[in-house]
Amino acid sequence: MKKQIGYVGLGKMGMSMVLRLKDAKWDVRAYDIIQEARNTAKRKKVAIAKDLRDLVGQLPTPRIIWLMVPSRAEKGEKNPVDQILQEIMPYLSKGDIVIDGGNSLYEETARRAEYLARSGVEFMDTGVSGGPGTVREGKPAIMVGGNKKVFEKLRFLFYDLTQKESIGYMGPAGSGHFVKMIHNGIEYGYMQALAEGFTLLKRAPFELDLQEVARVYSNGSVIESRLTKWLQSGLKKYGEELEEVSGSVGHTGEGEWTVKTGKKFHIPLPVIKAALLFRAQSAKHPSYTGKILSMLRSEFGGHKVSN
Repeated sequence: MKKQIGYVGLGKMGMSMVLRLKDAKWDVRAYDIIQEARNTAKRKKVAIAKDLRDLVGQLPTPRIIWLMVPSRAEKGEKNPVDQILQEIMPYLSKGDIVIDGGNSLYEETARRAEYLARSGVEFMDTGVSGGPGTVREGKPAIMVGGNKKVFEKLRFLFYDLTQKESIGYMGPAGSGHFVKMIHNGIEYGYMQALAEGFTLLKRAPFELDLQEVARVYSNGSVIESRLTKWLQSGLKKYGEELEEVSGSVGHTGEGEWTVKTGKKFHIPLPVIKAALLFRAQSAKHPSYTGKILSMLRSEFGGHKVSN
């Protein structure tokens, strides 16, 4: 297969991946429904298709098409992934490969893979973790589900996106998104613990320098992680009071899906469930703990720090 790819979705993660692929000498043809996103991509020398049919038509067979779009529909609208698949399916050929790199619910992914397989089109679910900055650095974690033979064919693509040790084949259709969903649930719990701990540190009777605490935690401690490093950088950027940062925390679907899946499998998830509940309640009850969570989401994911 040649280093040619169609890319749908030019948000923070999508644009970072497109630029990473261009750096690796891929011929990328891209599209986004939002005009502003297309204009931004054009300014960065990305070739933009006029619509999805045009995108598919510009690619040689067998095609590789990567979707990086929201996994949840606005009220009353069709799921974005289903909408795109419905639109491009008439123009796809047997042997083409569609990759869903967004955070889709694993059960929906399995359904989509079965639907595309009827036409001989492969559907690969690919969870990507690390945030836009990590993608540009070529270090995200990539969790892949789907046909293993197709995964092997796509190794050259994944190797151009990240380091070899950061790529893993998880299993059949849906498994990549399942592993990524659980990853995000764990992330909810870990972030909550950090935010609560630093709220307590702030109120300690010692006038602690929280940035200095975060620096030490990030160098050799048991809880050292990328999150503690982002906590340190966020405190440096916004100041210890986090005055510019919202105490109400945004959240997407993966935490909720993790909790519901735990219930389905009769596995108690008290930490993740409590972290999800905190985020939901923070809309009416903003707090310093919420500020830390919002700041962390901004540092690794580029989310807005204010409502």
